[in-house]
Amino acid sequence: MDGSMAQARPSRSPSWYGIVMRVGVVTFIGTLLCFAVSLLLAIVGITIISTLRHMHPDMRIAYRLIALPVALVAGSIVLVLALGMEIRHYRQSKTLSAIERLG
Repeated sequence: MDGSMAQARPSRSPSWYGIVMRVGVVTFIGTLLCFAVSLLLAIVGITIISTLRHMHPDMRIAYRLIALPVALVAGSIVLVLALGMEIRHYRQSKTLSAIERLG
């Protein structure tokens, strides 16, 4: 395909509800991923520490005190960053769509 085929396709106007959907999905996946990674690292760390101290490992610490707070903080950071990126993309798309209608 040459460049003229790509330019002949009309672009659609950006919608604000697409921002909400994408930000929600990215935030959910990012939070879930951070929770999983921090839980894995917490379990490994607690297991190593309990082995060195010859104690029974208490895995509730990994869930309650490590993984959940890390996931909440990371999820809020992902929410703010994704929202900023999507708003910037929406504004750029809206401007480019208006320029395309003029030209």
